[in-house]
Amino acid sequence: MTGSPDLPIRSRLLAGAIAGFAATVAMTAAMNRLYRRLPPSEHYPLPPREITEQLLPLQGRDDAVKDASLAAHHFYGAASGALIAAVAPTITPTRGAAAGVAVWAASYFGWLPAADILRGAHHHPARRNGLMIAAHLVWGAFTALSIHELIDARRSTLRAGPLKDAEASDLMESEDE
Repeated sequence: MTGSPDLPIRSRLLAGAIAGFAATVAMTAAMNRLYRRLPPSEHYPLPPREITEQLLPLQGRDDAVKDASLAAHHFYGAASGALIAAVAPTITPTRGAAAGVAVWAASYFGWLPAADILRGAHHHPARRNGLMIAAHLVWGAFTALSIHELIDARRSTLRAGPLKDAEASDLMESEDE
């Protein structure tokens, strides 16, 4: 997998944030599908909703909580993707998947219980932990692939050169006049 540690940090952060945001879409889709397989006794809100309800005073406003949960989850995915691209711009999908599980572990065994937002993952049902680990594997692999593609596009399709289409557009406009 190609990448570039010599790429400016702002470019790595941007590519990582976009990649992490996009990967959160794939992750959310995986979570949604896996959630349907949980037994009825485990059909209560998944962590993005639980975290949002703990942090924001939106109780009783279901639509607002849903929207805030989506936004916060994608923002966290973007921030985590930016961090990964900053430190490992050449990350492979396998290592990205491992990074996804590391993000899960740091969150669900680390800062979330430490901040008294959620109980530690060892208190959650095994199937729900399995769902969240699988979703983070998806997120991490997709983030790594996306970082690679965005950095590659920056080098090739977004490189400097003559603006042929813009020139053709200018020509067509002058012919119309």
